[in-house]
Amino acid sequence: MARPLVVGMIPARYASTRLPGKVLLDIAGKPMIQRVYERCQQAELLDEVLVATDDERVQEAVEAFGGRVEMTSCEHCSGTDRLAEVAGRTACDVIVNVQGDEPMLEPAAIDAAVEPFLADEGLQMGTIATPINDIEEHLDPAAVKVVVDAQGWALYFSRAPIPFFRLGSGEPQPDGPRRHPASGMAPLKHIGLYVYRREMLLWYAGLEPSALEQTECLEQLRVLEAGRRIRVVVVDYSPIGVDTPEDLQRVRELLAVEAQ
Repeated sequence: MARPLVVGMIPARYASTRLPGKVLLDIAGKPMIQRVYERCQQAELLDEVLVATDDERVQEAVEAFGGRVEMTSCEHCSGTDRLAEVAGRTACDVIVNVQGDEPMLEPAAIDAAVEPFLADEGLQMGTIATPINDIEEHLDPAAVKVVVDAQGWALYFSRAPIPFFRLGSGEPQPDGPRRHPASGMAPLKHIGLYVYRREMLLWYAGLEPSALEQTECLEQLRVLEAGRRIRVVVVDYSPIGVDTPEDLQRVRELLAVEAQ
């Protein structure tokens, strides 16, 4: 089996409700999108990296640091749709969808997500998850949870605390490490990094939003509801996304220390 051509694609829009223009915000001397791009370049299994955007300000920033950028329609409702447009005109076999607001993304997490696609040519879609260590995160609807079967296929994604920890009478909820006292199961937090075969991405983007997707506001449920499967790789990495001014300050401080 010939090694597939793997392209990391970063969908980037300028608009953001809480942090307008956040992909261009300065983080230790570089715009956030450059930080993400450079992390992707450190992944061993990505052959190419590009940014997909509909905004000329993002295009100019990416070109200024020597990155590859592909302009897209401004009509797309999601990053998935934006990447599908680019995939439709790009020579590639496997696409890795990398969020543009994770400037501390671990390159090893990208490689872990891609690796199964090099071993199994039938694999169509994958993602990653990490164990949840505390009850607050397990209960937090902003932390998306995933339950997998014994072979690592996703059974369901939810904002609810799945699996629900049913405990014996009077038995307290366990704190970290968050494991059920009888089964030993740890809940998994889904990390929004996806890997697709090119044809899978094009098929997926062509589907109408599903009922479960609209109910939970989780786009990946469209795939499960259509009867397709998603492989989940468990990694020892928990992302620090930038959604608020507090997140931005935290990441700036961490990267400033890292640069010393």
